[in-house]
Amino acid sequence: MGRPLSPLYRWYIYAIHGYFSEVMFTAISDFIVDRDWRFRGVTSIWAFFIYGTCSFALECLYLLLRERWGLLIRCALYTLCVYLWEFSTGYVLRLFNACPWDYSGFRYNFMGLITFEYCLFWFLGSLVLEKVIICNTLRLRLDDAPESKERTIPTLELKND
Repeated sequence: MGRPLSPLYRWYIYAIHGYFSEVMFTAISDFIVDRDWRFRGVTSIWAFFIYGTCSFALECLYLLLRERWGLLIRCALYTLCVYLWEFSTGYVLRLFNACPWDYSGFRYNFMGLITFEYCLFWFLGSLVLEKVIICNTLRLRLDDAPESKERTIPTLELKND
């Protein structure tokens, strides 16, 4: 049947997903605000590590809470975790003048590091993260190489729950 992906592989998938989502979100929001048809999304390399680590932590929460709490409660908790993570990482990065975001222009911001105007986006993002990204990433398996003298590349397969 194959072995599950290692934590490092799963972290990498989450990091790429978050990085891509950030680029797409900024491209779409610039289009909505400025009607910029170039759809240029922007992010920072820090987002790769921030999203990967936060999503991996949310995977652990999902595994811990999926049998106990309903989906809406889990997503509300994920949203709270995202805000805490965004604030914490933003605060540390700001100490080094490296924080790539600034929400000071938003009405409901806190220290320019988080904004409550994005609450619905984070909630919906956490819903997609759990139901699409985490669930399918946990289903991925690496096949063991066949017993032969030829070198082969392991293949991926999905495991049905």
